[in-house]
Amino acid sequence: MTLWQPIALGALWFGIALALSAAITSRLIGWTGSRGVVDRPNSRSSHHRVTPRGGGLAIVGGTTGAAILSAILQPESWQPIVAMVAASLAIASVSWRDDIRPVSNRVRFGVHLAAAIAAVAALGPLDEVGVGSFGRIDLGVAAWPLTLLWIVGMTNAFNFMDGIDGIAGITAVAAGGALAAAAAALGVPVLLGVSLAFAGSALGFLSCNWPPARIFMGDVGSAFCGFMIAVLPLAAGSNEASRLVPIVALTMWPFIFDTALTLARRLSKRENIFEAHRSHLYQRLVIAGWSHRAVSSLYGGLSAMAAAVAVAPLFDPALQKTATLLAAGTVLVGAALLLAFVSISEKNVESSPSEGKPEAQAPGIRAWRSSSGPSISSPPCS
Repeated sequence: MTLWQPIALGALWFGIALALSAAITSRLIGWTGSRGVVDRPNSRSSHHRVTPRGGGLAIVGGTTGAAILSAILQPESWQPIVAMVAASLAIASVSWRDDIRPVSNRVRFGVHLAAAIAAVAALGPLDEVGVGSFGRIDLGVAAWPLTLLWIVGMTNAFNFMDGIDGIAGITAVAAGGALAAAAAALGVPVLLGVSLAFAGSALGFLSCNWPPARIFMGDVGSAFCGFMIAVLPLAAGSNEASRLVPIVALTMWPFIFDTALTLARRLSKRENIFEAHRSHLYQRLVIAGWSHRAVSSLYGGLSAMAAAVAVAPLFDPALQKTATLLAAGTVLVGAALLLAFVSISEKNVESSPSEGKPEAQAPGIRAWRSSSGPSISSPPCS
């Protein structure tokens, strides 16, 4: 099969996945709401209305369908695809159960670890990691534990970061797009089609989740997305995985940075890291007056920018050294900006004489403001 054929197939699947996901997500609003699968606001919530959850089922369906079709059309790749799908559906199943009725942390993380072990056993561990113009690092005996940490960590980091309208969906689109572009450059047809369908499904879901959201992704979507983003590079084979995982890691740096910083801060304060909270950087921005739309756009933009820098050398190797420097700069400058935005916004709230009023909480970003939760008369998904 020549490369243009999987590209055409991938583009077709992107369009089909987008349309189906948007339609299914719209239907899920009423279906999950009528069955009581909803998020009710509490003191730690970033929304103010009872909102259905479980919209991530549309992403699970679109991505899984594309993977099965890829296995049928490319039978030589059926084994890694089946392994990836089976493990991801285990993640989706326990997460959907958790959306319906809470599952203990021990059971949830146990399934995450078991699925990660199964995926690595079938696809192989990440033996080495590319570091741009500096070459590659051989992981040696640490390959297995570090690969498991990568998968379980990304699965949970994505789940932790799914706390406001649009942030998880837009980041999933960026990650899927980065993987698809990398797969096209490296000539990995099986990864190309599934990644485009994943991105298309996430974009279709966003039609009902972009602020103000009419439905939330739920654990079924966030855990599934995190797992797929981590495992998809491994399905391309050990040689390509060493180049693809760094691309994904760079694309996902806003989520990784926010999660790592928040966990470190909470551990230093001896807080229970499994207890719900509102201390992530993105949550602090919302508390300080930023709209969901502004914060999600910021995180999505940072991810897309990093993805472009990471993928560029695959199309033009002459850019490798420049891209390596730009990648480091993107993360360092982006992290500094995030911290500065949080610090300045929180100081503005503290110094404002009208503390608590949205207009006084975030000067300079009023044009971005939107409702942080859906209203009764919120418009249909578009």
